[in-house]
Amino acid sequence: MVSRTALITGITGQDGSYLAELLLERGYRAIGTARRNPDEAQRALPPELAGRIELVAWDMRDASKLAQILQEYRPAEIYNCAAYSSGSGMYDESLAIGEINGLAVARILEGIRATDAGIRFCQASSSEIFANAAESPQSEATPVCPSSPYGAAKAYADFMVRIYRERYGLFACSAILFNHESPRRGTAFVTRKITRELARIKRGLATELRLGDLSARRDWGFAGDYARAMWLMLQQARAEDYVVSTGETHSVREFCERAFTQLGMDYRKYVKEDADASRRAETVQLVGNSAKARRLLDWKPETGFPDLVKIMVEADLRISEA
Repeated sequence: MVSRTALITGITGQDGSYLAELLLERGYRAIGTARRNPDEAQRALPPELAGRIELVAWDMRDASKLAQILQEYRPAEIYNCAAYSSGSGMYDESLAIGEINGLAVARILEGIRATDAGIRFCQASSSEIFANAAESPQSEATPVCPSSPYGAAKAYADFMVRIYRERYGLFACSAILFNHESPRRGTAFVTRKITRELARIKRGLATELRLGDLSARRDWGFAGDYARAMWLMLQQARAEDYVVSTGETHSVREFCERAFTQLGMDYRKYVKEDADASRRAETVQLVGNSAKARRLLDWKPETGFPDLVKIMVEADLRISEA
């Protein structure tokens, strides 16, 4: 018997798909929104979700369509995992980023308030809201200071979540997610670029991998663990915002070394640094303090850095064989 219905935006992406798997395991009816034709979106879902997700078309700029969806499906929970992003493109197309990553969240919150104020809402936020922070590690108490249109839009969404929670009493919270990876990560992101090109090199389909600053460090976790944190946030008696992170950092160089060594290869023979591919240097190290989530949600990451690299390498190796 289905216990609850959940609506997930961005369901074909990394976060949305892991969240959908988790919810299905817990007996939910999972509804996913797709900006394109639902039949095309079905084909974009991971094999694990094939035929198990109900998809509905929704342009996130369309408030009236959202109201229809909420009226028809009556979700108990909504998870907003949709975002306009391309990894290195956080400065590209500022208006579209602001519309999808910022205004659309306010549109969802207003739709909840107008349709059913009992719906619980979780916003997938980002560590990019702290890009120019004056302290490290960052926690829920760290002043928000973004450095890109992407981070600014996410910050706007977080403030709207807080406003609708405090002004209208909605059960709304932001999951401030630090970098999280998986075999479902888009190939524009550095971790997936590494494992995908490693597999191609191993198969003789490529000879080198060009990357930016190999000394850059990130707080990398597993997307499945972070989806679990988002679900836990909506099971609490009180809505609050939480930093979700591992609390440790690893360099791009370390990721390369571990990935290539897994296949018996020396990364130094294949990886070339490309200054043109480097992002702007950060003023402070982005690393999350997730003590609040560990204490109040009883959450902690279950997949460590070595295992994360391992599963990504193995997955891309299988894909390269197909």
